[in-house]
Amino acid sequence: MTTHRPQTTLGRVLEELGTTLLHVVCGPVHAKRSVEAIVIHDPHDVPEAPKHALVLGVGLREKEEVRRVIEQLGEIGTLGLVVREPFAADPELVKAAEAADVVLLSMASGTAWAHLAGMLRALMTPGAPDDPRPVTFGGILAGDLFAVANAVAALLEAPVTIEDRHSHLLAFSSKQEGIDASRAQTILGKQVPAQYTRFLEEQGVFQEIYRSGQPVFVAALPESAGAQPDEQARSAIAVRAGDEILGTIWVAAPEPLNAAHSLALIESSRLVAMHMVWQRTDADVERRLRANLLSHALEGGGGAQEAVRRLEMRDEAMIVIALALVDRTNERLAHAHIAAERKRVADAFAVHLSFAHPRALSGLIDDVAYGVLPIEIARTERDAPIDFDADESAVRLTSEFLARVRSPLQPLVGIGRIARGVTELPYSRAGADRALSVLRAGVSPRSIARFDEVHAEALLLELEVPTRDIPSGAVARLIAYDRTHQSLLVDTLRAWLDALGDVGVASAAMFVHQNTFRYRLKRVSEVGHLDLADPDARFAAMLQLRLLAVRPEA
Repeated sequence: MTTHRPQTTLGRVLEELGTTLLHVVCGPVHAKRSVEAIVIHDPHDVPEAPKHALVLGVGLREKEEVRRVIEQLGEIGTLGLVVREPFAADPELVKAAEAADVVLLSMASGTAWAHLAGMLRALMTPGAPDDPRPVTFGGILAGDLFAVANAVAALLEAPVTIEDRHSHLLAFSSKQEGIDASRAQTILGKQVPAQYTRFLEEQGVFQEIYRSGQPVFVAALPESAGAQPDEQARSAIAVRAGDEILGTIWVAAPEPLNAAHSLALIESSRLVAMHMVWQRTDADVERRLRANLLSHALEGGGGAQEAVRRLEMRDEAMIVIALALVDRTNERLAHAHIAAERKRVADAFAVHLSFAHPRALSGLIDDVAYGVLPIEIARTERDAPIDFDADESAVRLTSEFLARVRSPLQPLVGIGRIARGVTELPYSRAGADRALSVLRAGVSPRSIARFDEVHAEALLLELEVPTRDIPSGAVARLIAYDRTHQSLLVDTLRAWLDALGDVGVASAAMFVHQNTFRYRLKRVSEVGHLDLADPDARFAAMLQLRLLAVRPEA
C-alpha cells in the first residue's frame, strides 16, 4: 500500500485521466473529495484501505465479487474502486455503489496497472514530505522524452524520433548520423514537412499505424512525394494511453524490425505514453499555478500585490472577461468530458487572447475561464471619466472567438467594466461574473453580455425575494385568471407597461386593434384590482413581471 498526503481530488483525477485512462461505471462522483492513498486490492485478504483511498482492483472481474468488495470498502469510507475494462454494471451493482457511497471506475483496456498507478502518483504531487524523491518512469525522470528517445535508440541500435498526434516533433535521439533529408528537416523545423504527412495520410499509413499494436514498416517515400534520393525506410508504432492515441515513435531502419527489436519497441511505446501523459499533467500544474496567481489578482486583498508582481502585470486600463460552458443539450455529458472540453476551450481562449494583445492574461478558475485584456482608452488620468465605449474591443474579440470555436457545449461570455488599473480588477471581475450569471440563467438569448447591458437583470437575480412571494397581489390574480380562461391579461399588462402607457404601440406589439386592447386593459384593472393610474402599483406590477422573466421557476 502506498499512501500520500491529500494533494489531489477525485475531480482532478477525472479531469486529467477521465478521457484517457479512466471511465466512470457507476456510483457517486464526489469531485471535491481528496484522494489520500492509492491501494492495490488483495483478493485473498480483507480489504484494508484508509478513508478517501482509491483502490486498484487487480484481478476483479465478476460483478458479484466487485459488489461484495464495494460494500466492504463502503464500510471503511473508501472513495472508489478501479476495475479493468470491459466492465458493465448491472442494477444491483449500481444500487450497491450508491448505498456504499463508492464510485466504480474502469481502466481503459491495454493500460498496465503500473501505468495507472504511476499517473495517479504523479497527480498527487511528488516532493511531499513523505515522498521527497522525484517521479521516474523506467528509471528516467518523468517527462524527459529526449532521455527516453536515447534509451530506445540504444535498444534498437537506430535513430529514433518521438512525435505527437499532429506530427510535431517532441524529442529525438542524439545519434542521428546518416539521416535522410526528411528527418533533418523534421528536426530543424520541429515538425514533419507537410508534403510528407500529406502523402502518408493519402496512402493510409497513419491509419495502419493507429490500428496496429505492432510496429509498422514504412517504405522509403518516393521522389514523387518530394523525397530526396537518400530517403530511408522507417518502422513506426503508435503511442497509446488506453484507447487514446498520443503520438508515434519512428525508427530509421532499412528493414522491418526483428522479433526482439519489435518487442522492445512495443514496451518502449508504453514507457513513452507514461512520460507523455506526465508532461501533459506537468504542464497543467504550471497552468494551475498561473491561474491561482490570477485568482488572487482578481480577488484583491492581501495576496493581490504579490500576484500582480509575479504575473508581471502593468498598472494600466484593463477589462475582465469571464467565459463559461453550459450544457444545454438533451444528453448529460460525463463530468470528465465536460472538464476536458472546458480545459480545451479555455486553452483556445488563452491563445486567442495572446494573439490579440501580448500582455493579455488568462486562467481557468473553477469552472470559469477568465481573461484580462489591456484596453486603450482616450484619457488615462486617474480622475478623468472613462471612455466606456472602449470595451467594444473586448466584445469584438470575444465575438470572433465564439465564431471560431466549436464545442458540444454552449460558450457564454460576461464582460466586466473597465478597470483603470490593477487595484480595480476585482470590480471588473465582479461585473463579468454578474453578466455571466444573467446569461447562465437563460434570461437573455445572447451569448455575450457586457455588465452595463444586463445590470437590471443582474440586480433582479440578486434580489433576496422568497420564491413563494412571486407572484403576489394583482399579478397573481391575473396569472390565475389567464390559466382558467386561456386569456392574455398578463401579456396585455406587460405590453402596456413596456410601451409606457402608449396604447397604439402596445396594441401593435400584441397584433390587436386598439379598441380590443383598451377592453383587455380594462379587464386587467378589474380582474387584478389594479389601479393603473397609481405609479406605485405600476412599479410593483412591473417589478414582479421582471422577476418572473428572470426567475421562470417562480
